[in-house]
Amino acid sequence: MRDDFFLVLVVIAANSCSPNQEKLMELETNSETCNSDTGIEYICGPANAEDLLSIGDTGMFIASGMNGTLDGSANNGHIYIINPEDGAWSDLVSGTGYSEDFASDSYPECPGPLYTDNFSAHGLALMETGTSIFDLYVTSHGAREAVEIFNLDMRGAEARLTWKGCVPLDETIMHNSVAIMKDGGFITTQFMTWAGGLESVLSGEAEGSLVMWRPGGVPTAIPGTELEGPNGIVLSEDEHFAYVAAFATGEVVRFDLSNDPIQSATVSLDILPDNVRWGVPGMLLTAGGNISGDGWSVVEINADTLEFNRVGGMSAGAALQGASSALQLGDTIWVGTYSGDRVGYFKRD
Repeated sequence: MRDDFFLVLVVIAANSCSPNQEKLMELETNSETCNSDTGIEYICGPANAEDLLSIGDTGMFIASGMNGTLDGSANNGHIYIINPEDGAWSDLVSGTGYSEDFASDSYPECPGPLYTDNFSAHGLALMETGTSIFDLYVTSHGAREAVEIFNLDMRGAEARLTWKGCVPLDETIMHNSVAIMKDGGFITTQFMTWAGGLESVLSGEAEGSLVMWRPGGVPTAIPGTELEGPNGIVLSEDEHFAYVAAFATGEVVRFDLSNDPIQSATVSLDILPDNVRWGVPGMLLTAGGNISGDGWSVVEINADTLEFNRVGGMSAGAALQGASSALQLGDTIWVGTYSGDRVGYFKRD
């Protein structure tokens, strides 16, 4: 397996008392010694946290936690909430704020509630539906391949996560990232077939597409979006453009979804890009293993021109490897990994 492919970036800094502490009921704190490397610091604890998103203006983060399929561990899935000010974190699915309220009319193909003892949280997408209330979509593996749909309520003293339904996906394919559309639909990426594995992606033998689901419809591949290892995805505000990481070829591709047939533009990077996130206005961030094989980098891309520059990274000697995600808050970038027990953060170059 290549030195970079899956995990999350969920990270945090500072040891002062947080003004948001009341929202983190029963959160675990970092009890381990988690030594820094030169140029990066760590928070130890969250396992295989593959994707990371800020939760509106609440000051919190949400992070996915993949199961142990890729790293050979017995880890089950997790959906973490993280405080970026003091390093406190908790798993929402196993917490007291978790519940289920199946909206079967909205998700008639969903066979039933999330298998909380056998799932793998992978890609994340959030859409704010009210003040401190969000829809959360998660690509999940384990007992079933699906986009699991939740309500996340941040208004009270304790974050509350309510499972609402799911959209089953092709069980033969590992779906990677997901982006929510304004009508409640989504676009997800077909990263690889489970039978072919990562080797078939890197060899060029297998391709995946973007898959769209609209409420009342069925998941359908979008013609003209075939890539080798489509991974991270974000949409432009007007939903005309999808920016997708082509992991196997080291590229980020901009699809113009407003044209028929779909048009595309591509930028080749020096990394194998994993997740893609919006950074400062008009800019994208992606992270991945250096094509040279030595460590990993975080790369910033201009969404209009597709020009890019490296804004940070580490050599193969750093404790955090397999970088899969980068998220900028202020002048700090948080980095996660597809397989590990820590997340990292550093001031951008």
